[in-house]
Amino acid sequence: MTDDPDTAVRSARASGPAVDLPSQKLQFYWTVGQIAALWGASDIGYYFLLPALGQSPSYSTSSIAITIYYAFWVGMAVITFWPLYGQWARFESRFTGYIVWSLSFAGCTLFAAYVLPQLPSVDWKESWSPPELRVATANYFLPKSIEILFQQLLILALVLALSARDYSVRTISVICAAAFGLTHVLLAFSGVPTGYVIRFMVSAAAFGFVFPYLLLRVANGFAYSYMIHWLYYAVSVILPHLFLPAIK
Repeated sequence: MTDDPDTAVRSARASGPAVDLPSQKLQFYWTVGQIAALWGASDIGYYFLLPALGQSPSYSTSSIAITIYYAFWVGMAVITFWPLYGQWARFESRFTGYIVWSLSFAGCTLFAAYVLPQLPSVDWKESWSPPELRVATANYFLPKSIEILFQQLLILALVLALSARDYSVRTISVICAAAFGLTHVLLAFSGVPTGYVIRFMVSAAAFGFVFPYLLLRVANGFAYSYMIHWLYYAVSVILPHLFLPAIK
């Protein structure tokens, strides 16, 4: 028996009753619309609702408020897409799952609590204000970790919806790369240079291309997908400290 969830789903459909294609298409578009709505609503709330409630849209200074905010959206994603997740989510080996979770949690905690505070401060000399990622503190990674989980849940929903339509992993990867890359064009509205926006869009597209393979073909792939996503931000935080250190 194969452990490949894609193959299992296709086999079940092949052996089951005929699929109502118009209904299937409608369900697919509905799922994509829900993904876009949740992502858009979360962004609107971040830029407009939080400031209206007196909270700075800064991960470092309003870390608790933003963590709670994205925890709400995580719950919304789980409730919305539970039928998709419930048919897919499983641990091929709980022992491996325990190891991956424990090492990931310990690594993230050690980096934010002990490694980042030991790095030299950043000497920012650009004419434009540094994005928060460039001068992030340890507090930054609490809300960022929850936001990444929210984004990963939306990516997973899109991947599973496309897989249910019998798209190949390569095609799903191309679609996710385009979608994930384009969502980062919103950085252009935060006052950062075009080159910075392009770098994030290209990086996001590259990760979007890899995520579907991990989610559909690799045991415990969601954990690996999440950690790759998280590590990108960790590396982005480290680099300014190493190459733009303040002179004491």
